Parts: sequence; C-alpha cells; structure tokens
Amino acid sequence: MANELRGKKVAILAADFFEQVELIKPRDALKEAGAAVKIVSLKSGEIQGMNHADKGDKVDVDLTLDEANAEDFDALMIPGGTMNPDTLRSTDEALEFVREFFRAGKPAALICHAPWVLADAGLARGRRLTSWPAIQTDMRNAGAEWVDEEVVVDNGLVTSRKPDDIPAFNRKMIEEFGEGKHKQQAEKSREAPQREMAAPTLET
Repeated sequence: MANELRGKKVAILAADFFEQVELIKPRDALKEAGAAVKIVSLKSGEIQGMNHADKGDKVDVDLTLDEANAEDFDALMIPGGTMNPDTLRSTDEALEFVREFFRAGKPAALICHAPWVLADAGLARGRRLTSWPAIQTDMRNAGAEWVDEEVVVDNGLVTSRKPDDIPAFNRKMIEEFGEGKHKQQAEKSREAPQREMAAPTLET
C-alpha cells in the first residue's frame, strides 16, 4: 500500500474518549499509504483515547473545527468508541463538517459507533452500511440498510463493526480513498438537511 495515497489529505474527526485502536491503526495505515493525515476535533490540545472502559493514550489535535475546512481534504475518517461519536453528533459544527465531505462526493470511512454521526447528519438514509451491532436499530430508524459484515462499501462510504474488523476496514478505506470522489456519494447526500433531529437511540 506504500504511496497509494500520496498527495491525498485525510481528516480524522474525533473527540474525547475515542476508541484508541480505531483511530491509531487506521491513522497509521493511511500514513503508510502516503496520505497526509490531520486530527480534527472540537478543541485544541489533546483528546483522550480509550481502551474499551479504560483510559488509553492522548492524541494531539492538529486542527479545531473552527480552523478546519473540508475543502482542504480529500477524505474523512471517524473512529468509534461510544462517547466520541455521541459528542460529535451533538455538535452542529461537526455534523456540517461531515456533510460537506458527502455533498462533495468525497469518500469517508467510519467504524463501530461512528455511523451514529451519519444518522444525525441526515446522511444514513438509503445507504448500505454496518456498525457496532447494538446501534443497528438506530441505523435502520435513520433509513439505512444495516448488514452484519466486517466491512461494507457503498459508493465511497466504508463502514465496519468493531476493532476485529480493522484489517479489512483499512484495506477498503485505502482503496476507496485512492479512487477519489464518488459521484453517487454526492447524489445521495445532496438532500441532507442543514439541521436534523437526532434519530432515536437505544440504551447500550
């Protein structure tokens, strides 16, 4: 995969309490493939990683949402955890940042609970995807076709369920990011609202 993504710029959108392995391993795979990767978050400084229920390492933030511009990036990646995507989907600036990638047809890769963000951004409807199994009802309520597979690709959108899926997730992520913009991604996302009520969620 060396240099497969040379010249590509990738934003990793994350907040405190992201699942550490779901950020670090995809980030490292992207860098190994030649991509320039920036961590984008709600605040400057550092964000806290988690190893399931235990605190892990902190990661330096490169850009805050106020500083970041989706136009400057070729692709988007969002790691999981529970609290990280829950914070992102509750933040209007984060939702609009994600919508900008989809409206432009840029590829995106989300793992575990991260597809929650798509539900609240109005981007899940009509998409075939997977996620952490406990939120499958949320995804279906948001209009997605949810499937139980290690990695799912739908016109530039890559999703996986959990840390065990990361090898397959990384391969497909790099493949889709290398292909560049997907016209159907933009077409499916054109009707995404500026603001949308959150989809119903389950207690997990």
